[in-house]
Amino acid sequence: MPDQERPTFAWMDLLWLAFLLGLALLQPIAEIHKQLTLLALGIFQILEQRFITLLPTRGRTYSVILKIVLASAVVNCTGGIESSYYLIYFLPVVTAAMYFEAWESLVWTALTSAAYCSFLIWVPWWNVEVDAEGATELLIRNLFLFLAAIVVNRFVTENRRQGLRYRELAETLAATNRRLEQVQEEARRSERLAALGQLSAGLAHEIRNPLGVIKGSSEMLSRRLQTSDPITSELAGYISSEVNRLNTLVARFLDFARPAHLQIKVEEITPLVDRALKSAHERWPDAKVEVQREYARDLPAVPVDADLCEQVFTNLFLNAYEAMGKDGGKLKVTVAPANHDGRSGVELAIQDSGPGVPAELREQIFNPFFTTKKTGVGLGLSIVSKIVDDHRGWIRLTSEPGKGACFKVFLPAE
Repeated sequence: MPDQERPTFAWMDLLWLAFLLGLALLQPIAEIHKQLTLLALGIFQILEQRFITLLPTRGRTYSVILKIVLASAVVNCTGGIESSYYLIYFLPVVTAAMYFEAWESLVWTALTSAAYCSFLIWVPWWNVEVDAEGATELLIRNLFLFLAAIVVNRFVTENRRQGLRYRELAETLAATNRRLEQVQEEARRSERLAALGQLSAGLAHEIRNPLGVIKGSSEMLSRRLQTSDPITSELAGYISSEVNRLNTLVARFLDFARPAHLQIKVEEITPLVDRALKSAHERWPDAKVEVQREYARDLPAVPVDADLCEQVFTNLFLNAYEAMGKDGGKLKVTVAPANHDGRSGVELAIQDSGPGVPAELREQIFNPFFTTKKTGVGLGLSIVSKIVDDHRGWIRLTSEPGKGACFKVFLPAE
């Protein structure tokens, strides 16, 4: 029987009471003790699950013992070894078969059989002669107890196995659905990146040409007006500096848009991670960040473009430093071998102690031009995602508000 509360309706309990009432009504006057014992057995059968809930460790054992005792009391009240009520012993036998494993069920059946056969001790040998036919009858009754135990236990065991298979299948389907959702999310992100990349490439080329003209014109004006009109010369200098900033932005657009030409070599990941950490620390020298490194031993070398991967790691570390701010915090960097979807490789996890990323922003954080910062254009994580995709890996974010963010990057070994 499953360890759960009984349903609110009690039609099975009513059937139990009707069954035991029918047994009690047979010879009701001559055997008042039988009626009381059957009543006790019926009440316990109804309250059995609550009894087991109160005693989760020993409740099943006590339940079978109590049923053996009550069944023996019924048999004792109705004639002992010759009682027609000997079939009541099927109740503790079936109960044990449902609660316990096969060998335990057989042990309980043997105890039940011994309880029944114990009535032979009280047989008046001088009045009753136990012949071969009687001994055979007694043996058959006991064998049927064991037969019932085996059949019921096999049925219950098979039912448990089927339930376990269904649970495992449900868990497998749930895991598959989660992986499918992740793959769909990554596919949508890749499609957005590809579309925006094409747009960015065309837009960057169109912007770069007039920017070149503006820059050349401003430099010429600055040279001619340097001595005659300082204010106009200063304004021309502003034009030149802003054009340089736009050129830098356009260059980033092109970095995002152009197809990557990876210089693949088999590399150890940890040196790249260490260099990226050093670079991030140099950019944030005053940040009080405690870096905790956890590098697994015997990490497999993976085929990567070292410069691009270092760029990925540096960008993620800079984001972590910026999220924690000048007050600093704890940055945990874990590198370990991993196996995802049948592919072996290396997984890098970067966990910071910053404020985390709100749930409504996690879907958009890798989108181009999306940013929550006051400065920047929102291309950093997009470029990171594109580089990881080009390596046929993946990057994922897990975060709880107030508990920091964790970026995981998987790079396949093949």
